[in-house]
Amino acid sequence: TMKNPVPQAASLLLEKLMLLVHIRPLPAGSGGETPPPAPGYYDTSCFKRGDLLEVPRTLFIHFGIYLGDNRVAHLMPDILPSITDDRRQIQQVVTNKRLILGVLARSASVRVDTVEDFAYGGSILVNHMDRLFENQAARRAEKLVGATAYSLLWNNCEHFVTYCRYGAPVSFQTDKFCETVKMIIRDQRSVLASVLVGLASIVCLGVAPSTTLPTIFIPFFLWMAG
Repeated sequence: TMKNPVPQAASLLLEKLMLLVHIRPLPAGSGGETPPPAPGYYDTSCFKRGDLLEVPRTLFIHFGIYLGDNRVAHLMPDILPSITDDRRQIQQVVTNKRLILGVLARSASVRVDTVEDFAYGGSILVNHMDRLFENQAARRAEKLVGATAYSLLWNNCEHFVTYCRYGAPVSFQTDKFCETVKMIIRDQRSVLASVLVGLASIVCLGVAPSTTLPTIFIPFFLWMAG
């Protein structure tokens, strides 16, 4: 028998929202932000300009493009670029509050940070991928530095690095999330969950494409009619 899909859907939304928002875990009992490691914490000798860097978290992977000289370009949700032009303030390490407000306002910036600030204590995996694209990826990343729009599903850190690398923005993490949501919506035994997931997707993740709106609301109307 299938488990009740409503709590599963709610749990999925919470986990994936945290996944896409990139919330950094705070230490137990701490009310402040976790400080990044001191400079030199990571061995960058194996990094090459244009490498794609991956920082696995509990529920997601954060991505960046290595530019050389201990610098990483990466896309981060941030509210400050939409309310101030003070570059000194914007360049400070993004706190959780700035990040969450940036997600809600769909505001972000492509930043250049040290490896330590980029990884924020996490382990770094180097995805060398195809060496032919290294210089192209680094050049594209440098040109995109600055304020940009943000969307959890359509323009996140993974979209940024795949665009820099191959010229096509793709996010396998969000594609998997969308497929899971579609499976929940297609399940006729989870009409209420379908409506809740659909509404949450529109409100939290940006306006859904018009082709998905009937999929979200038709089961609801059929349920109400029945």
